[in-house]
Amino acid sequence: MKANTKNNNHITMNGEPLEETDSFTYLGSTINKHGGTAEDVKARIQKARVAFIMLRKIWRAKQIKTNTKLRKFNSNVKAVLLYGSETWRSTQRTLKRIQTFINKCLRRILHLKWTDKISNTTLWKMTKQLPKENEIKKRKWRWIGHTLRKPPNTITRQAITWNPPGKRRRGRPRNTWQRDTEKETKEMGYTRREMEKMATDRKRWRSLVDGLCSQRANRHK
Repeated sequence: MKANTKNNNHITMNGEPLEETDSFTYLGSTINKHGGTAEDVKARIQKARVAFIMLRKIWRAKQIKTNTKLRKFNSNVKAVLLYGSETWRSTQRTLKRIQTFINKCLRRILHLKWTDKISNTTLWKMTKQLPKENEIKKRKWRWIGHTLRKPPNTITRQAITWNPPGKRRRGRPRNTWQRDTEKETKEMGYTRREMEKMATDRKRWRSLVDGLCSQRANRHK
């Protein structure tokens, strides 16, 4: 697979050209040639839906406490849904699809009918859930901190700090995970160098991440 390139040279292995594809699955995540996350999110929602359906007897059981059901949901459904979300480019459309799916699941667990009108904020409070935007951001910045503590020659460290040489094409730049991260860094009032230094202090980094998510949570109230 070639990502956003017009290079027509074929990639070969042992003298044989490798078959080109628009997307493929690697370590459970769907990789797209355009670098987007829509296909991966779609696949994660489908897998999480299957996991939720497989546990329908638990959701229907009246003798099982709601807190137990929610713990089961977090570990068996939400974990499947958010796998790899640390590297997602979280657009509003993506976040809405994820949140809609989770809200439907939570309403079924609570046995709420579509005629039961309650706000999302109330639903999240009843089920002790964070808005998915906050949770994904928290997972993302925890992973960034973990990655920044790795040696500089580590591939993952290089991937998030690498600044490619040359000039970009004219026109509005394509929004990417890295540009989103740079924007959030500026919003927090730090430079990339300062963030790299801060990541070495685990306690300080944890406070930074918790503070970031708390600010976002207040926007939803």
